[in-house]
This record gives sequence, C-alpha cells and structure tokens, in this order.
Amino acid sequence: MRELAAGLVHIRTPTYKRPAALKRALQTMIDQTWQNWICDVYDDDPAQSGRAVCEAMGDARIRYTHNAPQLFASRNIDACFTATNPHRADYFCVVEDDNFILPTFCAENIALCRTHDIEIVLRNQLVEHASATDRAHLSEKGVLDDLFLEGLYEAHNFRLSLLIGIGVSNGGLFWSRNARSQLEIQYACTATLQEYLRTFAIAEPVYVAMTPLAVWAENAEQTTRNAELKSSYLRRELDLKRSIQALQRQVWHDATPAQRAGFLTNPLFAASAQARAQGITKALLAPGIAGHLPPRDAWRLRSRGLAIRLLGRVTPEFNSFVRERAQAGHPGH
Repeated sequence: MRELAAGLVHIRTPTYKRPAALKRALQTMIDQTWQNWICDVYDDDPAQSGRAVCEAMGDARIRYTHNAPQLFASRNIDACFTATNPHRADYFCVVEDDNFILPTFCAENIALCRTHDIEIVLRNQLVEHASATDRAHLSEKGVLDDLFLEGLYEAHNFRLSLLIGIGVSNGGLFWSRNARSQLEIQYACTATLQEYLRTFAIAEPVYVAMTPLAVWAENAEQTTRNAELKSSYLRRELDLKRSIQALQRQVWHDATPAQRAGFLTNPLFAASAQARAQGITKALLAPGIAGHLPPRDAWRLRSRGLAIRLLGRVTPEFNSFVRERAQAGHPGH
C-alpha cells in the first residue's frame, strides 16, 4: 500500500428526519483529532430537514446533498459505500445520522492501515441503548466482543464469522482507496441484510480493532429504514433469515476441509464452541457438530433452520450477488 501522506478521509452520512441526531454526529466529526476530512450528508427527507443543520455547523468540510428522488434508507445507506471518489480521498467511512464516532476514530484507523499495510479496518463499536430518549446510555461491551479478537483476518477467515454473527457493522468499517473489496451491494434489500452481504463481499485482509471508537444507536422502534418495503414484518424476517442461511451455507462450502474440521476451536474467534455449534446447526450444516449441544437445543435449532429453509425466500438478485462475489474472490471457484 502506498503511503497516503495527505490522508483525506471522506465521511458519508445518510440522514432522514433526525436533525438533532445529525447535529451530534457532525459535531463528533469536528471533534476528531484527525482534521483532514470532508463529510457529504445525503438527506432523504423531502422537506430537507438536514440542510439547516449542516449550514448551522459553519464548517466548509460539511457538504449537503438532498436526494431527489428519495432513495429510502437501504439505498441511501448502500450508496454511501460506493467506490466513486469525487474528492480524491484516501480513506472512507460511513457515519449514519443516529450514530457517532469518538475523537480518535479516524486517526487510530489510519495508523492501523499504515502500520499493518492493510486497506480495511473493522472497528469495534459501543451500543447506545434507548437512543434519543432521556434513558440513553452506552454499553460496557462492544458489538464485536463476543465474535472477534484483535488482529488481522485473511478474507476466508473473516467470512467464517458469518457462521457465528453478523461480521461487518456499517459504522465500524474504515477503508482506503486501494481496497479491492466491492462494499456497495447494488441491489434492493434491507439495510440489515446489506451488512451480512458486505461481510461476504470482503476479498482481502481485514484488521479487526477491538478498542471501540464508534457508537451504534439501538433504536429499532424509531427507525424508518424499512419504510419503503411493502412486505410484512414476518415476511421480511423469514426472507432475511433465509438469505443469511444461504450465505452461511456458501461460506461453509467455500471453506477448506481443514477450516471446517477446526471451526469449533479456531483461535481467531472469541465466540464459544457452543455458539459456533449453534450457528452451524441452525444453518443445517455438519450434522455431527450438533453433538456438541444438548440434544433438545440441537433439535430446536435444526427445526428452526428447517422452517427458515422451507418458508423463507431468496431473490434472483441475491443469487446473482452470491455468484458474482464468489467468482470475484472466494476460494473454490
């Protein structure tokens, strides 16, 4: 990786009708110890509620764009992972309007990129519980604590995290202009599924940094990120779980025999052997692994997995995505 001396960070911020949260997110950018950044705010509110916030910040590094036509949350978020580089930036990250970053987020991620000669960092995040209420408070643990350990993960090992958890969290990703992985999903699906798909799309080493320097807001009851979707909540959940199951099965298929045999004890992951066995069993993989669980738990997980397999659906676009990304960089293809 070439030395990125200037180190311009392009922050992308999707927003929708949350001016107070947006102001907080932008202020945490202004408070960064790394001052060489520029932020594009992409406002999906037809009434342009974010415009006044951006103007009031009085910082020329903050640029406002009104989405017309409206993209809705999943497409607005996904577009923030585009490989397009209008500012000729060196590094990129996404800070959604209700999330925020701690003062050394940019500086420490850049240092890791340069020290380890890598192009992608996945940074741990704290959780803000009861966000946007008077009960808001930060978690003591990070979102990655029960999944990863600090260190460098080759792509094939990083994708194995899908058998245990979500892997990528949007607000924790930090990448350079030299990254080969195509992080924009580019087809219509929920924002949650996008994160699983980004984990699958990783095609190069990733440094997982366990010190939490970003904050993810837990506010499912307030979010409008699926407002454009016409299907019911139950249908969305079944289809989401079916897609995740299909990704897990693809990752297991791509793994080497040695990786499969050593999955329960792989020292790269923080998850317990039981948690790993639960993921494998629910995905209807490796029946022998179910022996590492109490029989009733194994039966329950396999029953749930079978129900997901029978009732959930995957789209042709999902199948095309998996084929394309597998051919682009996954082993065994």
